[in-house]
Amino acid sequence: MSKPRRPKRAVDGILLLDKPPGITSNAALMEVRRLFQADKAGHTGSLDPMATGMLPICLGNATKLSGQLLASDKAYRATICLGARTDSGDADGTVVESASVPAHDAAQVIAMLDASCGPQTQIPPMVSALKHEGKRLYALAREGVEIARAPRDIVIHQLKLVDWQPMQWVIDVQCSKGTYIRVLAEDLAQKVGTLAHLTGLRRRWVTPFRGTQYALSQLQAIASDGGHVALDACLLPLSSALVQWPKVVVTGPQAAQLRAGQPIAVQDSAASEVGAAQREVAVLDGEGVAISLAVWRDDGLLWPKRWLSRDEKP
Repeated sequence: MSKPRRPKRAVDGILLLDKPPGITSNAALMEVRRLFQADKAGHTGSLDPMATGMLPICLGNATKLSGQLLASDKAYRATICLGARTDSGDADGTVVESASVPAHDAAQVIAMLDASCGPQTQIPPMVSALKHEGKRLYALAREGVEIARAPRDIVIHQLKLVDWQPMQWVIDVQCSKGTYIRVLAEDLAQKVGTLAHLTGLRRRWVTPFRGTQYALSQLQAIASDGGHVALDACLLPLSSALVQWPKVVVTGPQAAQLRAGQPIAVQDSAASEVGAAQREVAVLDGEGVAISLAVWRDDGLLWPKRWLSRDEKP
């Protein structure tokens, strides 16, 4: 006889998980959801099983912000092994090609990294979660199927050499969404005339988060010692994901209008000018709690886009 399911909780917030190596992002997400007994959960951009580091987990109504966080810039520390390419681009794969490593020094690598920053295109790897006709590319790759992938626009904001060895580089990367560090490592190695794959990858931060990250083992201990009250203290509010957004504070009646799908007029001219320039704004109640995303339209009114609060009647 199967065990009865534990009841789900209405818990809203963002957890900065320090994903451990060796598990998928989805497996980490499911463990967090289980610990919090959250009714809804989602992450904001997968990390490969080998990778560690920041994986923002959105619980409850914070899942409504997942799309905004997916588009955020990210920072990584990558360890690149020179002289061999694997079928996955990292140490989890099988070496499929080897090459000699031309003599080079740290100064040459630094110059090459500086020249490799800026807008560019990148072809996603076959071993990825992208889909082709409804099927994940990594599943097709396991079947030996190779699919042509269209190049995607990315931006490499910064590349910094942290450590140099003749056969290994450690670099810090700041980049836009959609950047595959495995592919970047191969491309950088090609510029010095060799092959490469990742042997380590850690995501350091995801815009706008720089806060404390919690390991799964920490969360399990917190849950054991303090239960849900202690776990919930680890969560960031929804507004933490919106720190870079222009904000508008509304009254109770205005919030009710937005909740009903009706536009509102905002008298704060400064807020209106900022919002009109950026179109999308975060709407806060009188206590500073994020209750909605909204959009300025050409009629000068603020129109609701996505309601964030659980309150049916603001």
